[in-house]
Amino acid sequence: MKLTISLQITLDGVAQANGGNNEEMDPGFTRGGWALPLNDDEAVKYILHTWQRPDAFLLGRKTYGLFETYWGARSDDGGFGEAISSKPKYLVSTTVTDPTWEQTTVVSGDVTARVRELKAQPGGELLLVGSAALARWLLQNELVDELNLIQFPVIVGEGQRLFPQNGLDFGLELLDSTVFGTGIVALTYRVGGRPEYA
Repeated sequence: MKLTISLQITLDGVAQANGGNNEEMDPGFTRGGWALPLNDDEAVKYILHTWQRPDAFLLGRKTYGLFETYWGARSDDGGFGEAISSKPKYLVSTTVTDPTWEQTTVVSGDVTARVRELKAQPGGELLLVGSAALARWLLQNELVDELNLIQFPVIVGEGQRLFPQNGLDFGLELLDSTVFGTGIVALTYRVGGRPEYA
């Protein structure tokens, strides 16, 4: 099973609070909600299709809690709640032991080994959405097969970035790109080995 990270990011790489400010999750961050003014119907359809595609989701604890509250009730009419609630969810957490959201399995202990076991299953896709801290950890541990970055035409100037200032280097192969009317660019890369340097 391939592991794909799909995140909405700004041009300066911020992957925090795209939908709005949440003081519990993003204390002190005042520039949340940067994605919503730029969304258009085609970009939303693209993101929804991405959520409908995988066989299972991989989530960090904070994102899981937010998504369970928001999407778990399936009260939306856009299809996102159904897409994530109807699929198995793997929650990486050391604090949650008895999740209530349907089809949730807690991943703890040797997370690297457990993710490798999931990836060893034949075919399919394991999709991480949200969970930027977990995304960084997965990249650092070289567990990611593809990156799907939905880049918004905005520079917010602060916040948690997807890529750390210092970390591993990766060669990438562009598999797909789509430009939407509001300037959003969706880029899908295969994650390779080390890049070449001149």
